[in-house]
Formats: sequence, structure tokens, C-alpha cells
Amino acid sequence: MARLDVTETFHHISFPGHIHTQDSLNYACHFKFQDRDTIIATYPKSGTTWMQEIVTLVKNRGDPQLSKTVPNWARAPWLEQYYSAKVLGATQGPRIITTHLPYNLLASALQGSKAKVIYVARNPKDVVVSYYHFHKMAKFLPEPNSFDEFLDSFLEGSVSYGSWFDHVKGWTKQAEVLANVLYISYEDMWLSNDFCQDLRGSMEKISAFLQCPLVGEELTSSLRYCSFSSMRDNAMVNYTLVPQEIMDHSKGKFMRKGKIGDWRNTFTEDQICLFDTVYSYQMQDCPLTFLWKCPDGEKE
Repeated sequence: MARLDVTETFHHISFPGHIHTQDSLNYACHFKFQDRDTIIATYPKSGTTWMQEIVTLVKNRGDPQLSKTVPNWARAPWLEQYYSAKVLGATQGPRIITTHLPYNLLASALQGSKAKVIYVARNPKDVVVSYYHFHKMAKFLPEPNSFDEFLDSFLEGSVSYGSWFDHVKGWTKQAEVLANVLYISYEDMWLSNDFCQDLRGSMEKISAFLQCPLVGEELTSSLRYCSFSSMRDNAMVNYTLVPQEIMDHSKGKFMRKGKIGDWRNTFTEDQICLFDTVYSYQMQDCPLTFLWKCPDGEKE
């Protein structure tokens, strides 16, 4: 399925036609979740791959065999992508399901379900920079042109997968009121080395939420194999299995830096001012207070 230049519009949101169809998007909205499902919900470039790896390792108690042998899109498939019906239909036992869909499109399907949802959010300034670089290498996404143009589209919500602001507000409102939704930020999980205390604490929080607490070597192994360096070198995770005609690896790496606060190397002062103005307006009705942490310990 190529369709590299096709864009699907669904509920006023754009989706890359290479991996989405109207049928697959409708399938997702009417999906029958099972109570033992674990759902990873994210806006793109917010730590999706990292959480897929963490949940895989937690579910397997630190055993990396599955992470080393099965691509992440097969062991934690995207619900709304065209191949998911076939993959999920053949999956036995508890399933890990990934989605970039906003909450309002899945609200009906999730109603009454006991499936556990982990929602990961990331500093939107880092998101937009990472998303911009991803557009350069992903041939199924529009050419981003200048960062200034891409930033305008991001702030307007006219990029693929829609508005970051609507996505985060929709899902985090559920994290406030539902016991089966865990909200965690990319910054909470961020590691400056392979065994950062922040990642250990997040791993313990996630494993407890999934009712699969890790102990001893299980936790140590999980931390080791979901470090950025381990994932960057794992072909089942770093998307080097994707053909060059779909993802041009000569134009960048899928796993680029994995840091927080790197947006400072891209944004101009005018762009910061614009972004902060839009952010303040858009997020004024958000129920959660986000403390985006910087490498030097500052809070934005």
C-alpha cells in the first residue's frame, strides 16, 4: 500500500493515506476493546516508541526477547492504521494497542471498557521540532519547507493528526477522572543516563498501574533495554526496517536525540513569543498544570 501522496481527512483531521484509510479509521472508532488490553495513546513524536518498549518489557518482566525479534508496530500495533484489523484479530491474550487518535474519536469505543490507557504527553516545543525533522525523512508526510511555516501549521492544528492542544486536553481530562487512565509526561521519563532515577520511578509507576510490578533483575533489565542507546541500536524499534522509498534514512534518524529542551536550538525569539502566546490561550481551560522540565533543572 503506497499512497504516499494521499491525505485522508476524517472528522476534519488529516491523516497520511499511506497508512490510513477511511475504513481503517472507522474501524478504530468502533473497535471492541477487551478488558485486558493496554492502550498507549500519544500525539506523534511524544514518546510513543519509548512507551511501546517500556510496556513490552513490563509485560514480559524484563525479558528482551520479544523486543529484539518483533517490530514494535507488530507487537503494539496502531489501532487506526490499515493493517491493524488483521494483526489484532490474530493476537491471542492481552494486547498492547497504540493510537494517535484524539480522545473524542475513541470515547464511544472506550465507554464501559476496563482496558488500561497510558497517555504520554511531551513539551510541545520539543514535539514540533521533532515532528518537523520527521517530516523531512518520512515520504508519506508533506514536505515541511521552512521551520517557520511548519510551526505556523502546527499552531493552527493543520498538520497530520490535528491539533496538539486538542489532543492533550481531550486525553488529560480523562486522566483526571478515570481510574483506568494513567497520565505521564515524556519529561517524567527522560533519562540522562541509562539508569536515571526518573526513569526507574516511572517504570515502577507504569508496572504498578499495569498490575505487573517488577522486582530486582526484572526492573534492571527493563531499564537497560528501554534506554535511548539500546532502542537506537535495535532494528525492531528504530524503523530501519522500513524501506528507503517510504522513510529516507539518509535525511535523518527516526530516533534523533531523545532529549528534552532541544527546541532551544531551533526556535528564534519571535517564534518563542508566538508559541507562548498561542499556548497560553489554548491551554487556559486544561485541567492539568504541565511542568515542562529543562535539562538544567529549570521549569518553563
